[in-house]
Amino acid sequence: QVQLIESGGGLVQPGGSLRLSCANINFALYGTGWFRQAPGKAREFVASITWRNGVKDYADSVKGRFTISRDGPSNTMYLQMNDLKPEDTGAYYCAATTTRDKYFGRQSSSNWDYWGQGIQVIVSS
Repeated sequence: QVQLIESGGGLVQPGGSLRLSCANINFALYGTGWFRQAPGKAREFVASITWRNGVKDYADSVKGRFTISRDGPSNTMYLQMNDLKPEDTGAYYCAATTTRDKYFGRQSSSNWDYWGQGIQVIVSS
């Protein structure tokens, strides 16, 4: 069974930065991405990247602040988060999908096949 492993979360002040990592991406897939879930809210799309060509997509709320990337040889995906805001607080999940058709619906969590366990990001002064 595939197990994605997130790391890099924590507590940061507003305006600060964090880099999340998602490891163990060692299987055939089409794309990977990040979602987040604040307490009492639905899980929402943050960013995604196609594994082969590196085409990126972002939620409007993080454009210009977050950068998604991947490193094929190490089977790892990253999310660089800059200028963090309190509203960025939540559990962040990495995900992977195996088909192009599912990736077309990437902004819905139901279209992703594999998930990490989630990691906390808290933005607070």
